Amino acid sequence: MIQPSAQVRATSAPRQNYGTALAAITTVFFMWGFVTVLNDILIPHLKAIFDLNYAQSTFVQFIFFSAYFILALPSAKIISALGYQNSITTGLSVMGLGALIFVPAATIPSYPLFLVAFYVLASGMTILQVAANPYVAALGPEDKASSRLNLAQAMNSLGTTIGPAIGGFLILSATTGTGERGLTPEQLQAHRALEASSVKMPYIGIAILLFVLAFVLSRFHFPVMSTIEDADHHVHGDQGNVWKIPHLVLGAVGIFVYVGAEVAIGSLLVSYLTQPEIGALTPVAAAAYLSYYWGGLMVGRLAGSAVMRRIKPGIVLGCAAMIACALVLTTIVTTGHIAMWSVILVGLFNSIMFPTIFTLGIDGLGKLTGKGSGVLIMAIVGGAVIPFAMGALADRIGLHRSFILPAVCYLYIMYYGWKGSKHGRVLTAA
Repeated sequence: MIQPSAQVRATSAPRQNYGTALAAITTVFFMWGFVTVLNDILIPHLKAIFDLNYAQSTFVQFIFFSAYFILALPSAKIISALGYQNSITTGLSVMGLGALIFVPAATIPSYPLFLVAFYVLASGMTILQVAANPYVAALGPEDKASSRLNLAQAMNSLGTTIGPAIGGFLILSATTGTGERGLTPEQLQAHRALEASSVKMPYIGIAILLFVLAFVLSRFHFPVMSTIEDADHHVHGDQGNVWKIPHLVLGAVGIFVYVGAEVAIGSLLVSYLTQPEIGALTPVAAAAYLSYYWGGLMVGRLAGSAVMRRIKPGIVLGCAAMIACALVLTTIVTTGHIAMWSVILVGLFNSIMFPTIFTLGIDGLGKLTGKGSGVLIMAIVGGAVIPFAMGALADRIGLHRSFILPAVCYLYIMYYGWKGSKHGRVLTAA
């Protein structure tokens, strides 16, 4: 079976077209960042509407990111059959369909139907991730892949920066916060329908944008990529068994804990900043500060793209994880503005982690890069597991102390950057 490979080459387009193709593909990174971050807005909104605890509300992320685990390998087959460009437009169209499902979910309103909408949305995004990340890594010299992917991910972060401000204004401002105790069944249904109605127009707009972008990109001329059949070097393996490649497997764990930590903090940040001992903010005001968290990723990725042209990616990754861990520990042991800003600053040091772990994980895999990419994309399921675990932990020991979980995640990433990502150059079996 042919897998889509991140170590690919252009077969029918001159090198000077790479810049134009990279610019076009970054629009995809922007859109999935914008759409993904709205989960962080909807979690406190749905928590209020359906009177959920932290674990129940973070089940949104469990459903959303489980799609990556379930659909990563089937997505690889889709890309093998359709090619990168058609797979990207297919992913955008599936996302558009998922966005439309939010309309009946808000009309009823129904929490299970909201979860279905999240799953369909994430299914389309999985196809995009499996196609777009390795495609960007291929659009230029291999030794600059981390820098290039960080640059593309900066556009993803632009979407996550803008999203909370828009989502907070359009969605969270409709939350009355009056609660549901004492309401009759009819009043309860009317109350939920009123607060859920704010979701409709934003997601109709998102669906239209996704369908339009899919159409535009379907007309764009991208360099055609094909897998390399004669890669210069490969790392140790056994008849193509990627699970026996240590730095890839350790990288998958790195993706798992990184995405989990990033999503867990983002998912609970609005609730965290509304705590009296932290920020005592309203949900709408807290959503604006969420933009600073995700904005840090954008700034960091732009800076990281330049830094990693001069310093080895593994060193930069380890240092960023060490600082992120220190900031999370700071927010645990403090209160007020120190606790508030220390956790927001984590976003700045999260910035380079995903693209750097991804490119370190697939480094030197040659013909096995496609399979390796699929393994790394599957590991995004950490965004399903860790936020749910942190929510359950918050219900038991309090939201403030539950941040110990992402702190542990950053310790592992520090290890991977400084040691776990290192590997030798050994021929693999053909």
